[in-house]
Amino acid sequence: MKRMVIRQLIEKIEGEAELDYTFSEGRIEDVKINFGFYRGIEEILEGKDPKDALVITPRVCGICNHAHLIAAVRAIEDGYENAGVKIGLTQKAKNIREFTLACELLQNHIKWFYMTLLPNLEKYLKIVSEENHAMKATYFSTTITKALAIFSGQWPHSSYAIPGGVTCDPTQLDVMQAQSLLEECVRFFEQVVTACSLEKYLAIDSVSQLHKIEGDFGRLLHLLGSNGMAEMGQSYDRFIVFSDSFLSKAGKSIVTSVSKVDTRYVHESAQKGSVAKAVSYKNRLYETGPLARGMVSKEPIVKSLHKRYKDSLMTRVFARVHEVALLLEESRKLLKEIRVDEPSCTLEAELKLYEFEGTGTVEAARGSLIHKTTVNNGVIVKYDIITPTQWNLSHGNEKEKGIAVKAMVGSQSIEEADFIFRTFDVCSVCTAQ
Repeated sequence: MKRMVIRQLIEKIEGEAELDYTFSEGRIEDVKINFGFYRGIEEILEGKDPKDALVITPRVCGICNHAHLIAAVRAIEDGYENAGVKIGLTQKAKNIREFTLACELLQNHIKWFYMTLLPNLEKYLKIVSEENHAMKATYFSTTITKALAIFSGQWPHSSYAIPGGVTCDPTQLDVMQAQSLLEECVRFFEQVVTACSLEKYLAIDSVSQLHKIEGDFGRLLHLLGSNGMAEMGQSYDRFIVFSDSFLSKAGKSIVTSVSKVDTRYVHESAQKGSVAKAVSYKNRLYETGPLARGMVSKEPIVKSLHKRYKDSLMTRVFARVHEVALLLEESRKLLKEIRVDEPSCTLEAELKLYEFEGTGTVEAARGSLIHKTTVNNGVIVKYDIITPTQWNLSHGNEKEKGIAVKAMVGSQSIEEADFIFRTFDVCSVCTAQ
């Protein structure tokens, strides 16, 4: 049987990736995903003060840096708790952290939709479009990150979350400014993304109602459906979530059955030909990200799409854009419930522990992010960062191909596989970090 290997550089993602496609009888038989840019963030942290992770780990990534900050601070707080120090965040601090994290997910999802997905779908289908997708992405992401920066001081690479709370002490005017910026983003979603009100969109709970979605999202769904792409890109139908959030509780889903998870069973392993490590749970591979969150939380519209299309690119794409609506709605509640008279932080700045181990998890834009820190004699002796794209973009193991690889196998062209690959919202800098 004649085989042919074609190497392709994938750009216009967060970083770059090199894919080796193996063709057999006109179809892709295997794919090797290679990431070559290694910075050694985990090694850089060794010997540093535990709180240095709050400044260094956000530099892992430019687009999901806030998630790294929250994972890092949760790892320290978990370590403090394990050492006997009670951590009691005020509701104000919790809401501010959740709101700023939601802002980061919002800007990421919209950038991916307008700067990666739509342009590449048009390219794949040979559609000439006069739409300025980049301008739309820029308007939304700039607006929502302004709201984020009211609390974090800056974005990207903010370090305002500290053990016990946050450094900011917003006034009611600050909250009102954030609400105003958030409403601008809601209007954009209603007028441009879906061409229907947020309330009407959130009432859609089955595939039979998808025709109610218009705007750019409706156009995308129509293009996928009318060009026979809805069932492409299926993987193993296994999903995992490690952090509790309003989007989903922690858990794993296999087809439709949901059960509990424990980070102790997460295992990393080196990969030949790539600086990125593979990761598995009890020796099985799982998809993480918006689709996983939708499946584990049993979000009605995601479950309805999954029932018809399984874990295809249609369901995967829908789940990510659908999160924009969920995040906008939840962000309204978070801001409304902030009480500015509550303390921002409950721990004293001079508190320092010399021995502890802690784990922090967070639901980042691309899925579950895990930070683990071990501190001896007041310095970090071991730091582990396990990123979402390690789950989705590994080569696989001796038993199974990787999640994205499985989704691409069977494609008839590099262009088809390339589009499927991008539905995972690839971030090579997090994967290799």
